[in-house]
Order: sequence, then structure tokens, then C-alpha cells
Amino acid sequence: MAIHRGKTTAAGQAPGTEEPPDTGVRTPPEAPDRHRLTALQGLAALSLDAMASVAYGPESIVLVLAAAGAYGLGFTLPVTLAIAALLAVLVASYRQVIAAFPDGGGSYAVAKKHLGRRTSLVAAASLILDYVLNVAVSVTAGVAALTSAFPELYGERVWICLGVLVLVTAVNLRGVVDSAKAFLVPTAVFVGSILAMVVVGLFRDGPVSTASAAGHASALGEGATTVGALLLLKAFAAGCSALTGVEAVANAVPSFRAPAARRAQRTEVALGALLGVMLIGLSVLIGRFHLQPVEGVTVLAQLADASFGHNAAFYVVQFATMVLLALAANTSFGGLPVLMSLLARDNYLPHVFALKADRQVHRHGVVWLALVSGALLVFSGGDTNTLVPLFAIGVFVGFTICQVGMVRHWNGERPKGWQAKAVLNGFGAVLTGVSAIVVTATKFAEGAWLIVLALPLIVLAFEKIHRAYGQIGERLELGRIPQPPQRSRSLVVVPVSGLSRLTCQALTAARSLGDEVLAVTVTHPAPEDRQAAEALRRDWELWKPGVELVEVSSDTRSLGRPVSAYVRELTQALPDTQVTVLIPETEPAHLWQRMLQNQRGSVVAHAVRRDTDAVICRLRFRITADVR
Repeated sequence: MAIHRGKTTAAGQAPGTEEPPDTGVRTPPEAPDRHRLTALQGLAALSLDAMASVAYGPESIVLVLAAAGAYGLGFTLPVTLAIAALLAVLVASYRQVIAAFPDGGGSYAVAKKHLGRRTSLVAAASLILDYVLNVAVSVTAGVAALTSAFPELYGERVWICLGVLVLVTAVNLRGVVDSAKAFLVPTAVFVGSILAMVVVGLFRDGPVSTASAAGHASALGEGATTVGALLLLKAFAAGCSALTGVEAVANAVPSFRAPAARRAQRTEVALGALLGVMLIGLSVLIGRFHLQPVEGVTVLAQLADASFGHNAAFYVVQFATMVLLALAANTSFGGLPVLMSLLARDNYLPHVFALKADRQVHRHGVVWLALVSGALLVFSGGDTNTLVPLFAIGVFVGFTICQVGMVRHWNGERPKGWQAKAVLNGFGAVLTGVSAIVVTATKFAEGAWLIVLALPLIVLAFEKIHRAYGQIGERLELGRIPQPPQRSRSLVVVPVSGLSRLTCQALTAARSLGDEVLAVTVTHPAPEDRQAAEALRRDWELWKPGVELVEVSSDTRSLGRPVSAYVRELTQALPDTQVTVLIPETEPAHLWQRMLQNQRGSVVAHAVRRDTDAVICRLRFRITADVR
């Protein structure tokens, strides 16, 4: 028997509290370590976004510098080194964030403590946008690699994107550890192939093959002999797309095994080291092979061609890149649900996002992320270029806020050597702030204006939800000691439509619950309905259950409104009486048999909950025998 109180509860839990509502899903006080991540598993589950970015980060730099011709391409390595330096700053910063905020949340947690509530909400909004866009961009990029190899699939790219999204979602619903195990091998193959390509390429005097670029138009500019500061800034900002995902480990610290903070720090350092080596190595090869960007062929494909030749190793790199890009969405599934759970506990999102299932999965966050990402995939038609202008702005905003917050952190805590750490974070804040401005300015007309508009709208939504929880919490007088509970006279109303064993059990339960019991039946003016009502009245008098049968007439065949109207009259006439509506329902043994039910109980429960303050009880009569 499930009991619900109409209009006086909020999703099963009083708003304004720190704990999520009770949905019957129980999580042990100490979650089993087998459902949490090791450092290696964390690298596979939370770093796919950052790892996969080496497929488009160096290419973004090359495409910008190509406007200045071959002379401009000579600045690929210096720009990459600047990005690697920023990566080192970010890794060092987020390593400190993990130690200072072991409950996760990244830039949101830092800003909440050191920069104020409103700034923390901006950080949270930027992270949400980045995570959602990362799923869409990663899936479309991976599918684009597939359709490049098999052009006949191009027309089905949207369905393929949705299929990949369903696959990643299903794996994550089984638990973050299962997702890490599933993606460990693709991550290892991708990282191994990129490092092997770099090592082999360093021993080459020139490209082994250029077959992949043959016949494709060059995207190289001509005639330029100088490179301006603006072009370098644009190249730097474009290349910083390779840094997306660096913050994911700090956001998901609670997903690691104990000691969670230490394992997360190791994962963050390993991620930064691998990403830095791959970015610098690929940039060195670009200069070594004098690579020029061409239309329709990725820079990474040309590098694999140049290092390995157009053979099986070339296709291994392409296949590994395709798989990892498609699965890089897993980073969002590891980080965003944890962030949403923190926002829910702070009353900025519905409390349902703070719930965990038995595998330590925030399932509501995972499902919400999948639905929104699926809508973006359909909206974009599975086209990566439609989504890329919206990407990375949010993460730069989060980076900047986090770095500024850490400066405030060091200034307040003042541990040994705090000045150097504050300078490091301040320098990182300047770099990421400049990058955010440049990316927004250069991509504004291409769709970045949507992000600029979405950020304040999301913050306003956070504020509205928080105010709603606050208002309901005040109405419930949360935080105050209530008056002692008192017993009041109780009246139980039981809707009935005929005599059966279910009716008998319902009246028995009602008499156990209340001082007085009334049975209510809804009658209709149609001749056949009048005959049924007369038969019920006659049988009731013969049965003599000791409970009065009240007939409520309805001109239409509606059921819920007449019952709720009668209950409302009772509550108004008896203000000192607690009115309870007990709704008897059958529960078939098999799931498919539930489709045979008429849902009368749900209709009545919905109407009573909507129109009255009565307590609702739903009595389940389980049918164990098979229906033949």
C-alpha cells in the first residue's frame, strides 16, 4: 500500500534539505569499491574527450595558420607548446582542486566557496553546456570518420549517431566501472597507435606516403610572409579545443575508489602527460613532414600516412580514431551526472538528479544527458561542423572561473609556497580568459551567440528552481521544531464499482485505518448504467458490509472528477477530520497483463491529488495465478 499526501509534499521530500527524496532505491552507507574506479579505469572512463581531442586539436591550429601560407605553418609547434604549457597549468590547478574539493564539482565547487553563488552557477551552466555539446560533437565526429571510410552510409548518419548514443548510454546505465572496462581497450589502442606513429615518424627523413592527400585540393594560403598577433591568438584559441575534458576528473572525484582524491590526482597527471606528449609529438611531425592541410582529409590521417605508409597500420590509426571519437562522449556521462547531483543537493536542480541506483549510477542524470544530446544530434542532422562553433566556449569559461577561484583559495588559506601557486593559477586564468574571449568573438556569427544566450538562461533556471524549493520549504517550516502530532478523527473513502474479493479487502483495510468508512460509486444516466447501479445497490444491501454506499451522479462518463468533487465537499464540511481516499487496484502476475487493466485507479488518484488535500492510499491486490 503506497500512501501519498496531496499538495503538501514535494517529490516525496521536503525541499530545502540536503538529502534527496526517497524513491525506494537503497544505497549502502559505504558503496562497494567494485562499483568505483581505479586510476587506470578513471583514465579510460573520464579522459576519452581529452584523448580524442588530439584528432582535431592540431588540425584546428594548422587550418588557422594555413591562412598565412607555408610561413604560417612554421608556427604550429610554438603555438602547440603554448597550449601544452597551459595544459600543464590546468593539470596542476585541477590536481589542487581535487585535493581541496574531494566531493567533486570542479569549477562549480571552487566558485561556490570562493567566488559566490552567482559565479558558481555560471560555472555550472558552462560545464553543463560543454558536457552536452561534447556528447553531440564526439558522436558526430566519430560517425563522420566512419562515413568517410564508407560513403554509402552517409545518408544514414543521423540514425548511426543515435545508435552510438544509445550504446554509450546503455553502458553507463550499468555503472561507471562497466563503462571504464568497456572503453579501456579502445583507449589503449588509440594512445598506443598515436605514440607509435610519433616515434616512427621521428625516425623518418620524409613522408613514407602521401596517398591519402593525393587528388585533394590544398587549403594553404599563398603570398603571406608575416604572421600577426591576431592570427596567432586565433590559432591558440582554436588549438585549445584539445583541452576540453581536462576538468572531467575533478568533477567526478566521488566515482573513484578510496583514497578517491589521490587516485583522481594520479589520473589527472597521467591524462595531462599523455595528452601533452601526443600534442607536441604530432606538431613536431607536422613540421618535420612539411604537412599542408587539404580538403576532405584530416591532418591525423596524413600524419599516419606519412609515418606508417598507406598500409594496415594506417587503417588501425583511422579505426582507433573513429572508435575513440565516437566513445569520447563517455567523459560527459562520467562527469555531468555527478555535477548535476551536487546542484540538486544545493536545490538548484530537481532532487531526483541526486539519486543513485544500486551500481552507484546517477541514472536520471545519465538519461537526461542522453535525451538532450539526442535532440542536438537530430537538430544538427549529424553534422559536426554545425556543432563545433558552439563547442569549447563553455569549458573556457569554466577554466577561467576555476583558476580565479583557486587564486582566492590560496590567498585565503596561505599554505607554504602559496604565492607561487597563486601566480600559476592567475597566469592560467589570464590565458583561458583570453582564449574564451577570442573563441567567442571569432565564432560568434557561426553560432557561438547561442551559448552566450544560453548561459544566462540556464542560470535563471537555477535561480527559479532554488526559489521554488525555498518557498515550499518555508511553507513546510523546515528547520523548525513542529508542534506535537495530534490524533484527529479519520474518514476513509473507498471508490467501488462492483462487489468482489478486492472490494472486501479494500473495506477491511479502510476499517482498520479510519474511524468511519464510506464507499462511493459513480453513476451515469444511461439506461445500461442505471441497471448496473441498481444491481450494485441491491447486492450491497444483501451483503451488508456495515459500510454506507454513497452514489455520486455524473452526467458524463468521467470518473475522477466526480470522486474528487465529493471528497472536496467532505473536507470542507468536516475541517477537523482527516479524509483518506483508499483506491483498490489489481496487480497482475505478468507485465503484459497490465495492459489489460482499465487504469481507473490511476484516474481517480490523479484527480484527487490535483483537486484536494486528502491522503491517497492505493491498495494493491496481487494476482499470482496465471490468466488462462
